[in-house]
Amino acid sequence: MTSIAAPAIRRTSFNTGWQWVLPPLFFLSVLFFYPLALIVRESLLGHGRSLSLSHYDAVFTSGLFQDALLHTIVIALAASAGCLVLGFVLALVLSFVAFPGARLLARLIDTFIALPTFLVALSFTFIYGSAGILNISLMHLLHVRLPPVDFLYSAWGVILAEVTVYTPFVLRPLLASFSLIEPAQIEIANSLGAGPWRIIRQVILPAAIPALLAGGSLCLLLTTNEFGIVLFISAKGVITLPLLVYDQAVQEFDYTTACVIAAANIGLSLTLYSLYRMIITRFGGFRAGLV
Repeated sequence: MTSIAAPAIRRTSFNTGWQWVLPPLFFLSVLFFYPLALIVRESLLGHGRSLSLSHYDAVFTSGLFQDALLHTIVIALAASAGCLVLGFVLALVLSFVAFPGARLLARLIDTFIALPTFLVALSFTFIYGSAGILNISLMHLLHVRLPPVDFLYSAWGVILAEVTVYTPFVLRPLLASFSLIEPAQIEIANSLGAGPWRIIRQVILPAAIPALLAGGSLCLLLTTNEFGIVLFISAKGVITLPLLVYDQAVQEFDYTTACVIAAANIGLSLTLYSLYRMIITRFGGFRAGLV
């Protein structure tokens, strides 16, 4: 009996890993790094030929920039806090209160992520605006000439619209985090005499902290760069950094000032994004509900 040896297969290894890096690096260079370099170059050069930080000094010391920076930070913090509170309450109800249609309600809330932000601002105008449904109804009911509800065209209107848009970014990680809590933990705590508030404080809240930090930091990043809501509502006296970039570039044609403000906004955004990634790395995407 003759044994036939299988022919040896010649394996050739190709070190082609670097070839897969080139296409995304090319697109990043064209679509991101090159425009970013142009912004930084314009902010440093302006109409001159030598690099100078004088444009940054002039913009950073101006009252218009400082007011825009203050409005951006205050609105972002207030909207993020609102998203955390509303998202936590909604997640508690959807996760631990049994009622028909809970899953459908959660899916409907998620649809806000897919909607353009200006659409929410438009719907708020139809409801809470000076000629909106609520004001028209109250004017007929109370027999007054002026709209009794007048908060939409202020910073509160912007904050409320941003809370409506970005709450799902907190709700979704919380729902994923709450799904990891064993029902036996709540049942044991309840059998030992713990009330609902104590169960929330000592059982549910510790498990929700990673998701709250991750969702809150993401909302802070998104609300800092929000443009559509602020532009569409046109709140009186409320100017944020993205809106100020638009005003300087499109309306004032001052591209150097617009580039300086844009560079500052980019620096703020990258700082917040680094904070977000640090939180995700610290707690892990699964523990933070980012699955």
